[in-house]
Amino acid sequence: MRAYLEALETSKPRRGRKRTVETIRKKLAEIENGLASASPLNRLHLVQERRNLEAELAHSGQSVDLAALEKDFVRVAKDYSARKGLSYSAWRAVGVSARVLEKAGIPRSRS
Repeated sequence: MRAYLEALETSKPRRGRKRTVETIRKKLAEIENGLASASPLNRLHLVQERRNLEAELAHSGQSVDLAALEKDFVRVAKDYSARKGLSYSAWRAVGVSARVLEKAGIPRSRS
């Protein structure tokens, strides 16, 4: 359940140009150069941006088998949804497609 939802979140198309490993490394270098002269508040933001970019860089080469995760999701989603009282619209709000919900047997009528 969690792995499928996390994969949906990370594979969601983002606005703008995709970042490459090269552009991430360039931005990291810019941050390192700016840290020494940054005010304490700006340094805080730069440190967080650096952490975010390092995490993005660490995950850039990894691919996720979304089809396998979807298959597992479809197998358990209906029972999980019933147990937790989750509606069709709640699943849709977090990015699960109507096609996947139909395959899982989660009806639209529950709101």
